[in-house]
Amino acid sequence: MTSALQLRSLVTKNGKLELSLQEVAVPQPGPDEVLVKIDAAPINPSDLALLTAFADLSTAQQSGTAERPVITADIPEAAMRLLQGRLDESLPVGNEGAGEVVAAGSSDAAQALMGTTVGLFGGESYGQYRCVNSMQCLPLEPGTSAVQGASCFVNPMTSLGMTETMRMEGHTALVHTAAASNLGQMLNRICQADDIALVNVVRKVEQASLLRDMGAKYVVNSSDEDFLSQLTEAIADTGATLAFDATGGGKLASQILSCMETAAARKMTEYNRYGSDTFKQVYIYGGLDPSPTALHRNFGFAWSLSGWLLPQFLQKAGIEKMLQMRSRVASEIDSTFASHYNREVTLAGALDLEALKTYSRQATGEKYLIRPNQ
Repeated sequence: MTSALQLRSLVTKNGKLELSLQEVAVPQPGPDEVLVKIDAAPINPSDLALLTAFADLSTAQQSGTAERPVITADIPEAAMRLLQGRLDESLPVGNEGAGEVVAAGSSDAAQALMGTTVGLFGGESYGQYRCVNSMQCLPLEPGTSAVQGASCFVNPMTSLGMTETMRMEGHTALVHTAAASNLGQMLNRICQADDIALVNVVRKVEQASLLRDMGAKYVVNSSDEDFLSQLTEAIADTGATLAFDATGGGKLASQILSCMETAAARKMTEYNRYGSDTFKQVYIYGGLDPSPTALHRNFGFAWSLSGWLLPQFLQKAGIEKMLQMRSRVASEIDSTFASHYNREVTLAGALDLEALKTYSRQATGEKYLIRPNQ
């Protein structure tokens, strides 16, 4: 095999997105590298910014053939200002995936992976083959399929990273938004196993029921009229002073800080015009809501709102902690870190216009899995 298909995303200088399948050369692995035949790769929210480039998908059109579909769409002028660094450059897509190692370099680490099924992280997974450094692979335990291991990095390591951040920064409980997602379900299982109090924020009744059926104790629905009072009571019960917000935009982060401050103020014995001394941290780690982040400053001065990304956390945590986390993911990939997909598609199927519009909504329960070699 000298060439293979790969899904590519192109932004043109005249403001067009073009998604297509391209023939690319299959690389030969270097001494510390392995070549993985990709069997399964998930479509995560973190993949969509690169894939769709903020295009207006209501303008999307499909052309090409059934085997080689092409999708084009207009990109708003405001978004083009954010994309200057990638104009007229065809980029591969896909943060993670899993498959069999079919070729390996000469190093002992690479040779040890030959013939094994591994998960991998590092981009370009929406293709039939991917060549990566052996350290970017997670060997899956015998009997674990590529489908089971396809989502072994982004969501598992992110959810573990949240609880590790909590410990590193001296917090004792968590708040998590968009909590019924695959990642949110993993976080619930971790917190239940590790005896960590977790406040889940959802926006639909069925999402709340899903989490309660999983054993979640604290679930609040942002669509309820008494949402803020529910959230305040849950924070007061748990003592949560750390939150991870997947929405990013809107007023939810501000509401969480406000409820944390209200809960903390109950313990104050005297008035302080600067609010409580309880430090409150909200990390934005996603962008489900693309609108501006709105803050209503009613939560004192002991607070912080900032971004959180997995690669930055792993760099801070260090190699030993990362290896511990990876080991736990591998041993619990079919339990704590199990992922569920509502549809599997081929590479060509991922460029079906209706499929693209569906998975681009990033809705809970609509997770797609690409099977590049089918």
